[in-house]
Amino acid sequence: MKERNLKYWIVVASKDHVKNGIAEGIAQACHGKSSPLKRMKKGDFVIYYSGKQTLGMPDKCQEFTALGKVIDDEVYQFHVSEDFCPSRRNIEFLPCEDISILPLIEDLNFIQNKKSWGYPFRFGFFEINNHDFELISSRMLKHHYA
Repeated sequence: MKERNLKYWIVVASKDHVKNGIAEGIAQACHGKSSPLKRMKKGDFVIYYSGKQTLGMPDKCQEFTALGKVIDDEVYQFHVSEDFCPSRRNIEFLPCEDISILPLIEDLNFIQNKKSWGYPFRFGFFEINNHDFELISSRMLKHHYA
């Protein structure tokens, strides 16, 4: 049986939400939608990008704020409140540094227009290639695995 190629995903969320997800060992994407999470497979890697520090607030973050690995194939719903039941995935987050995107923009393939570098993040969830994953993850992990 042929080994499946790993995929690498970017999920966009405010830093406060990312840090809550790390504490719980879960990923949510696109306001709790299940479809992005269903595209991930066990063994894939996910990097969180936070444009903002706090959801709904103007304070910028512009950092990659988490790195993790999908640990199973289950997408499940979690009852948060009366009117919010988001889909989630279980993630093993790696100890890593939050890093600014600004010094990496020129070298990231998924950012085609370097002047409008924030454009790809509007989608909230997208796949990146191995080059971009290695560039980001090597910076995030360098102090922990040096």
